[in-house]
Amino acid sequence: MTFRPISIFLSPNTEKDDVQLASKLLFKPWLWKKGKEILKFEEKFKKYLGARYAFSFNSGRSSLIAILEAMDIKKGDEVLLQGFTCNAAVNPILAKEAKPIFVDVDETINMNPEDLKTKITKNSKIVMIQHTFGWPAKIEEIKKITQESGLYLIEDCAHSLGAKYLPSQISKKLRRAKKLCGTFSDAAFFSFGRDKIISCVYGGMAVTNNKKIGENLKEFQKKMNYPSNFWIIQQLLHPVLMNYLILPFYNFLKLGRIFLALFLNLRLLSKSVVRIENRGELPSYFPQKLPNALTLLALNQFKKIERFNQHRQDIAKLYKENLEKRFILPFAREDKNREPIFMRYPLLVDDSDKILTKFKRRGIYLDDAWRKSPIVPPATDLKKIGYIQGSCCEAEKIAKHILNLPTHINISPNQAQKIIKLLLNAQ
Repeated sequence: MTFRPISIFLSPNTEKDDVQLASKLLFKPWLWKKGKEILKFEEKFKKYLGARYAFSFNSGRSSLIAILEAMDIKKGDEVLLQGFTCNAAVNPILAKEAKPIFVDVDETINMNPEDLKTKITKNSKIVMIQHTFGWPAKIEEIKKITQESGLYLIEDCAHSLGAKYLPSQISKKLRRAKKLCGTFSDAAFFSFGRDKIISCVYGGMAVTNNKKIGENLKEFQKKMNYPSNFWIIQQLLHPVLMNYLILPFYNFLKLGRIFLALFLNLRLLSKSVVRIENRGELPSYFPQKLPNALTLLALNQFKKIERFNQHRQDIAKLYKENLEKRFILPFAREDKNREPIFMRYPLLVDDSDKILTKFKRRGIYLDDAWRKSPIVPPATDLKKIGYIQGSCCEAEKIAKHILNLPTHINISPNQAQKIIKLLLNAQ
């Protein structure tokens, strides 16, 4: 009998080799900060994307801060980004004393180009598109708008490492293959957080093909420090404690949940989003460099990216085939121009609280905090984050009804079928 939960958020990406690597690194402090693996990872990332420049940082937030700095964002400059996003994408903008302007979403929970047009002003400087849960946004339409308006374009690829898009306006020679998300903009950033496509618990990458931005990113990275040894230990402990103590006993007399609360209180584990971020502030450990120890974790996962993403696509296909007749599925659409990778698989329901409670009773935990608010997590103070209620009606509507299903490597087809069966019985 297993007491391990089915979950969308509890250290989802880690496999046995990842846990063993983290365990070994805990006892090799000489590998924690500086190391040759950092440059190796950046080079591999550049080659994978076909990018000219790639610079690693200790989070996606840090990577975004680096890009904003490289683009010389000033106080009062406007950055347009979509509603239904995480405060982690907003707080770097606020940290630069720039102004976030929220744009409504379309039927695929991505930025609506028509609403974008109405919100561009003389103070606008950047448009930042988010490929939500690995479904590519309307890149061509939005890029055309930014070019006509003289704005920078940033791709938020925190959800979409490996997702592809086929532009319509390209040569026949280039039409043979889709391009990876992150290669269409002036700059892009990626996240390697604990629930992302690949994970080193905390980590990020800023990429660009623009020489000036690339040189600025290089200079910014040079100025950054490495995180403290304590912070690095917290991240290395995450896969170890999760897989050896928390997850195996999560549904056994609530022991795993007690362990989780204890380790968080003792600060042996870090949170993905800390309390001050809900108030529009950034923790002091952003921005910093990506330390060598976490780079080793990222490299170990990066070599598995094709298998991970194929698994996500297979699980998403199961959800689509079994649920599309009963639920609204934003990603259940045929699109030859897109090859999504489904970091989550969203559906819209009448009462997500009721369904999540039923699942919880069965040891299935699907509340990933991407719901209830147009800026997540739900505890986010919308006023302090700069969001105006009613400014993104579709995003607010989706937030009320969305329920996300897991697709990560530790969700087996049998577990996906179990989720499907419970959902069909819940409606």
